[in-house]
Amino acid sequence: MHKSILIVDDEEDIREILQYNLDKEGFITQVASNGIQALEIAKSMKPDLILLDVMMPEMDGMEVCENIRNTPGFESTLICFLTARNEDYSQVAGLDAGADDYISKPIKTRLLISRINALFRRNRIETIEKANSDLIINREKYIVEKAGNRIHLPKKEFDLLSLLMSRPDYVFERDYIMEKVWGTEIIVGDRTIDVHIRKLREKIGESYIKTIKGVGYKFIDE
Repeated sequence: MHKSILIVDDEEDIREILQYNLDKEGFITQVASNGIQALEIAKSMKPDLILLDVMMPEMDGMEVCENIRNTPGFESTLICFLTARNEDYSQVAGLDAGADDYISKPIKTRLLISRINALFRRNRIETIEKANSDLIINREKYIVEKAGNRIHLPKKEFDLLSLLMSRPDYVFERDYIMEKVWGTEIIVGDRTIDVHIRKLREKIGESYIKTIKGVGYKFIDE
């Protein structure tokens, strides 16, 4: 099945170039010129990937990303930021907002296609179905349930929980978590894991994930 991609950028020439090249590669594409339009199209299109410009009028890419990540039904949607801003803080902020990758403009077509294919490969993770106490996770369906109640998690939080639950009581080092959840091609800040762990604890409960100071985290098999 062909993957679908929503291209969001306020510059018409960039939208046209990206759509032309992605269509040539066999992707199914739609375009949006601003954040508000992007959210409307995304709800009906349910794209596999959103290529999202950061600096846009009305609603910027960060706001769109956070909105998507907090909307049920988009847990498996990949988000890749496109921006001319190269500052480290922008990259960290974008990834903390829930993005899966970050590509700086001007965009080289071959690099873009390579990164997109890498994102889809990394997203094709084997199903994990695990029950510990009253917490159940199904990796293929992006479902987490606690005591029979569905918990909606953004993709990175889901991937992080899935990794920790794959080996209960095993201590995952921070560098390993970074590589498995965010990939080796992405540079993220030290706070990124901590922020996602905090959000997970707020949603599933404090007792499941234990911090091993100076090392990493482990999932407690109760």
